[in-house]
Amino acid sequence: MKNLLQLRFTLCMLVLIAGCVALSAKTSLRVISLGPSLTQSIYYLEAQNQLIGCTSYCHSAKGDKKEVVASAVKPNLEKIASLKPDLVLASGFTPVRDIETLRKLGIRVEVFRSPKSFDEICEQFQHLGHLLGCDRKAGEIIHNSRQRVNEIVSISKKRGTKPKVFMQIGASPIFTVIPNTFMDDYIRYNGCSNIASDLTKGTIGRELVVARRPDYIYIVTMGLTGTEEKVEWERFKHIPAVRNNRIFILDSDYACQPTPISFVQTLEIMHKQISQ
Repeated sequence: MKNLLQLRFTLCMLVLIAGCVALSAKTSLRVISLGPSLTQSIYYLEAQNQLIGCTSYCHSAKGDKKEVVASAVKPNLEKIASLKPDLVLASGFTPVRDIETLRKLGIRVEVFRSPKSFDEICEQFQHLGHLLGCDRKAGEIIHNSRQRVNEIVSISKKRGTKPKVFMQIGASPIFTVIPNTFMDDYIRYNGCSNIASDLTKGTIGRELVVARRPDYIYIVTMGLTGTEEKVEWERFKHIPAVRNNRIFILDSDYACQPTPISFVQTLEIMHKQISQ
C-alpha cells in the first residue's frame, strides 16, 4: 500500500512538472519585431529574452545585438524566415504584401496599427503583453500610467484657461498633430486646445500657424532639425509663444512612441512647461 501511494505521488509530480514545462514552452516565444515602438514595449515588459530580430531603427535593442531583419519599413523576408520565429509583430508601416507572404510561409503575424488615442495605446500594450505571456506586467504598467495621466488631467482642469498649442512633426512641408491621434491627447490631457483641431489633414502653412497665434509651440524632432525650426519660428515676434519664449523641442524617441510609459514621459514634460 505504501509503495502504491509513493507511485501515485511520483506520477502526480511528473504530471505537474510536465505541465510547468509545457506552460514555459508556450509562453516563451521566438519573436521578431518590425516596429521600434513594439521593440521598446517588449523591453518595458521585460520580455527581451524572447526577441530574436528587429529593425535597424530599434534603438532599445542595439546593445543586445539582436538580429537586424528590416529597415524602417522594408523587412527582409528571407532573413525572417531563416530565423524560424513563432511570432512576427508588424506595424502599420509594414507592407501588406510582405505580411501576406509571411503568413503564407506559416508564420504568425500580429499587426499593430498606429493607435488613435492613449486608451488605444493601453489596449494594444495589454494585447502585446498577453501574446508574450506578460499579462501581469502589462497590467501594472498600464495601471501606473493611467494613474499619472489622470493626475495631470485633474490638475490641468483646475487651471481655468485653455492655452493654444501648435505641435509640429514635419518641416517640408510643415506637418502638425490633428485630432483622433494619440499625440493630440498630449494637448487635450494638458488642458490645452489644438490650433489644428478643425483640420482633417496634417499639412499646414506657416501663415495659418502665425494667424492662429499659439501660446505654445512644440517641435518634435522627427526627421527635422528642431533647433533650425525654432529659429525660424522666432522670426514671428507677435506670436504669443515666441513673445513669451515658449517654443519647446520634444524628442521623437519618446513623443512618437505609442507606449504607455513613453506617453506619460512626454505628457509630464509638457505638463511642467505649461504649468510654469
